[in-house]
Amino acid sequence: MNAASAAQPDTLQSQVESLLGQINNALYTYILIILLVGVGIYLTVRTGGVQVRHFGTMVTSILRSRGGAEGGISSFQAFAVGLAARVGIGNIAGVALAIVAGGPGALFWMWVVALIGMATSFTESTLAQIFKERGRDFTFRGGPAYYIANGLGQRVWARVFAMLCIISVGITVVMVQTNSLAGVINATVPSVQPWMVGVFMVMLTGPVVLGGLKAVARLTEWMAPVMALVYVVATVIVIVINLPELPAVLSSIIRGAFGLEQALYGTAGGILAALLHGVRRGLFSNEAGLGTVPNAAGTATVAHPVRQGLIQSFGVFIDTIVVCTATGLLILLATKTYSPETYSEENTDAVGAVLTQRAVVEHLGQWTTWPMVVLIFVLVFSTVLGCYSYSQVNVNYLGGERRSEQVFGLALTAAAYGGCVLSLPIVWALTDIALGLLGMINLVVIVRLAPWVIGALRDFQAQYARGIDPVFVGHSNPHLPGDVVPGVWEASDSAPRD
Repeated sequence: MNAASAAQPDTLQSQVESLLGQINNALYTYILIILLVGVGIYLTVRTGGVQVRHFGTMVTSILRSRGGAEGGISSFQAFAVGLAARVGIGNIAGVALAIVAGGPGALFWMWVVALIGMATSFTESTLAQIFKERGRDFTFRGGPAYYIANGLGQRVWARVFAMLCIISVGITVVMVQTNSLAGVINATVPSVQPWMVGVFMVMLTGPVVLGGLKAVARLTEWMAPVMALVYVVATVIVIVINLPELPAVLSSIIRGAFGLEQALYGTAGGILAALLHGVRRGLFSNEAGLGTVPNAAGTATVAHPVRQGLIQSFGVFIDTIVVCTATGLLILLATKTYSPETYSEENTDAVGAVLTQRAVVEHLGQWTTWPMVVLIFVLVFSTVLGCYSYSQVNVNYLGGERRSEQVFGLALTAAAYGGCVLSLPIVWALTDIALGLLGMINLVVIVRLAPWVIGALRDFQAQYARGIDPVFVGHSNPHLPGDVVPGVWEASDSAPRD
């Protein structure tokens, strides 16, 4: 093979990467930011600032959500599945990437997206409950495919969304997660090759996902909250150690967000860099508006759709305001590991999860190297399980029975291995594009179906104000625009009406 022919594949690959990058940038710069912020503000106004007014109700709903599944998936299990998928490599690698590319100010815009997105997450998760259907083994199925079909009557678009969700979340997102894990382990112990990590992931992932949704829910019920708590506790320790430097770091975040200091602008330059990278990585991390978390929210057995909507909205707060902030502060306080003026000139292999790992080592010592590897592994593994849950709901919607579920479980397991051994710049770009397309479809749909959520919220508030534990009736309910799917929210004498 001559030199020209040998160079051809690299040229083609670079051209594909460049094209995908242009599409990606256009999608997030001109479309998704406007949609996300616009829809988030619209839903915040329509719900009367539900994320603020009912923040206390979110907390109490979490505390009382462990029981009442009646053989199905409990409200807390559905929350844990959503949290497991949210709190993943986006919180470790994504925040690092956002800070390096957009400067410290990117963290501020992640906060903004999260606070607005809580109303969006509440809306989409409540819709998943309102329009869910009863599945096998006492479990429910719900999500965008179901509320597109049952709420709008658009079954073709429902199938399009379901197929897109299976490919993007069940395959490409899984590959991105395991690729980051393999990179961290290989950077820590060069003798551990990526294919070895892939084999290990197959051995762990296969048996769990082949056990179905209930097996995933049982495992994530304890794994997701514990891993988030351990990570936040480690960050609190770091903050206490570096308390005198904290005001300067917080100041750099605010100044960088509004372009008040050139050194904090990030590699792309200016306030636009902070805004774009903060929004993009915030969206990838907390998923508000993408239409992914509703797939978990719709599986819960609850007395009222709004209750699960509030619980899933609280997941956005935990993901971004708590966990992403923890990562951001870890990095920004590690002045020997990272500085806005010089870091962009370093080897890009150190960007992402490896950067976060090095920041922890700087703060707490070399002994934390392997605990961080274990933590990142748990984050990745739990996210892979969450991706399975999201995708499986859509497999069911497309008519998949037990055999189809098992085939998809094998495909996801193969993707977990493939992510470890492949170089994935194209997959990263495809993942962002696919998730962006999911978000575009979902955001338009939830705006059209917002009257159902407003009605359900009024129904919830009316009962709550009278000291009644709210119970939802989906038929002949004066608060709703119409009746919901038969066989799910039937009339009951235990559900008082106004």
